[in-house]
Amino acid sequence: MKIRLLTIGQKMPDWVQTGFDDYFKRVQPLITVQLVELPMAKRGKSDSAAEIHKYCQIEGQTILNSLQPRERLIALEVGGRNLSTEKLATTMQSWMLDGLDIALAVGGPDGLSDEVRQKAEWHWSLSPLTLPHPLVRVIMIEQLYRAMSINNGHPYHRA
Repeated sequence: MKIRLLTIGQKMPDWVQTGFDDYFKRVQPLITVQLVELPMAKRGKSDSAAEIHKYCQIEGQTILNSLQPRERLIALEVGGRNLSTEKLATTMQSWMLDGLDIALAVGGPDGLSDEVRQKAEWHWSLSPLTLPHPLVRVIMIEQLYRAMSINNGHPYHRA
């Protein structure tokens, strides 16, 4: 099984890259994770709601075009399922048994398009808080590492 993180936005602050890279290195011996940075649609300073909707649609199409055959799409958004770390660990075991690859979609600053939401098999919320999309990368890779640590009996996770 491979997990691909489909993220909108390509130029992240140094603190995001540092945090992501640390957990990315840790998780690789346990599971294959690939970061796919997709371009964010250009925005203006005073865009209308219709223009923002259009940007979201463009980014959504980019996410959908990035999907690979036999990849299960999971949308990350505030209204999705809440999972404990332990539940994520058992969910990842199920994913491995299913033999399908996973694509975790993280939208840009305006979220995910309706098309991505509809295509997703399910929606996952990292928090009831609205998180900035760069921070989601760091939280997501850390939680993948933590879940795989549980599944592999590594002492990183202390409940």
